[in-house]
Amino acid sequence: MQKSSPSGPSRRRLFGLAGGATAATLLGGAGVLASATGAHAASDGFGLRIVERGENDPRMKYYRFATDEIGWDPAVNVLLPDDYASGRRYPVLYLFHGGGVGQDFMSFDRAGIRELTAGRPLIVVMPDGGPAGWYSNPVHSNAGPRNWETFHIAQLLPWIDANFRTYAEFDGRAVAGFSMGGFGALKYAAKYYGHFASVSSHSGPASLRRDAGLVTHWANVSSAAAELAGGSVYGVPLWDERRVSADNPVEQVARYGGKRVFLVAGTSPEPVNWADWVTETQVLAGQREFRDRLNDAGIAHEQYEEPGGHLFRAHMFSRDLDGVVARLRKA
Repeated sequence: MQKSSPSGPSRRRLFGLAGGATAATLLGGAGVLASATGAHAASDGFGLRIVERGENDPRMKYYRFATDEIGWDPAVNVLLPDDYASGRRYPVLYLFHGGGVGQDFMSFDRAGIRELTAGRPLIVVMPDGGPAGWYSNPVHSNAGPRNWETFHIAQLLPWIDANFRTYAEFDGRAVAGFSMGGFGALKYAAKYYGHFASVSSHSGPASLRRDAGLVTHWANVSSAAAELAGGSVYGVPLWDERRVSADNPVEQVARYGGKRVFLVAGTSPEPVNWADWVTETQVLAGQREFRDRLNDAGIAHEQYEEPGGHLFRAHMFSRDLDGVVARLRKA
């Protein structure tokens, strides 16, 4: 089912592409765990050791970790609902940033996530994913460990459930992202089927093999330049074909059944901006391919095509948040 929505004002292009090199970079069964009774005094666990924390803000909590899975200390922002002090449990949205120098766990705070989520009964978790980490464990790294997939799924997810009052179950979690993060959300929702009941991709690639594997090549080139010191996510000159297929949303369509699926991409990238044009043109084509395969499989979804290019659309994110809250278990 394809839907269209009226265009509306969007925030400034905090996640936009700045040039050819940045263009490559930007694209780029859970058990129930014991949950903490409060947001403060979060503790180490699941391979994560807290090396820095900020817990004074009533809503936004900040943590930086040492972990063997990442060669530097990644951070996470955890945004609590306005009424977290009520003592209730809440569903969780894992929200992933795009790629590029300067994109990190702070990206959505800079984009106004506090205002966008005000009044919504939802915990939002916004972790580092690397400038070109592609939400993956790379085939090869010359820069030390960059196992972002293991960090997010095997370490951070259970750590959140252990330290905050969450619903640690399928109906208690959603995953979403912008650009590279939108790909990461689609990948994780399929690969870890029982973890997330809702998945949203805002201008994120949904097809790795189309156009001679252009997105896969972007992942390899951008990760080599900005993340892995010449290493690659999927392998060069030959790909790890099994890994590409496992990560490719259009090859894993059946695993989106039973989930809420939300897609949005731009239809009119800036014609004089090569990076914007190439990136969003590829994103739109891949999302249309993914939409068609979902339709063929009879899997319900929302797919929107909006004016503009590769940018974060606050009005569409707000619409998406309404759907996330409606799909997940109520606080």
